[in-house]
Amino acid sequence: MPAALAHLEEIPNDLRRLELEGRLLDGFDMTERDATGLRLVESRLERMELMGARLQGASLCDVAVAGGSWANVAADSMTLKRAEFRGVRLTGAALGNGSLEDVVFADCRVDLASFRFAKLLRVRFESCRLEEADFYAASLTSVVFSNCDLTGVGLAGATFVESELRGCKLAEVGNPERLRGVRMPWSDVVLAADVLALAVGIEIVE
Repeated sequence: MPAALAHLEEIPNDLRRLELEGRLLDGFDMTERDATGLRLVESRLERMELMGARLQGASLCDVAVAGGSWANVAADSMTLKRAEFRGVRLTGAALGNGSLEDVVFADCRVDLASFRFAKLLRVRFESCRLEEADFYAASLTSVVFSNCDLTGVGLAGATFVESELRGCKLAEVGNPERLRGVRMPWSDVVLAADVLALAVGIEIVE
């Protein structure tokens, strides 16, 4: 990202297929706006409100997002490459069929979000809330979940390769057998023994 970014003074009326490079977007309200096919390169978004916005097919490359809300954003088939989200609310975000490569989510709310059929490569979730997020048939390669709440996460059809869970809550995870192949510290394995036992069909008795 360039050392200095040009401050975007005003959001255009038509955001569809808009291309922006080397820009700082600060505090704009894009609630329920149509930004289908938006392309952002080497830019930073701060305190942006994108609740319910439409970002289908958008592409964000070398982008940092700080604060603000992406709740219920419709971003199917979005491409995220070398992107960082910090302190962003993504509750209910639809990120299905997307491609996420070299992406960090830190201190974010990603609960109820959908990653159905998405491809995640070298993605890190750090101290995030992911309750009831949906990873149906998602492909997760070199993905790390660290100190995250994964309560009720859906993993039906998901595949993990060279991925890791550390310090995460795994209560009521759906289809826990799909965690096959992930790495976990022994202390975490002990804490999640009931979930992992269910995954291999062990019946727990008193």
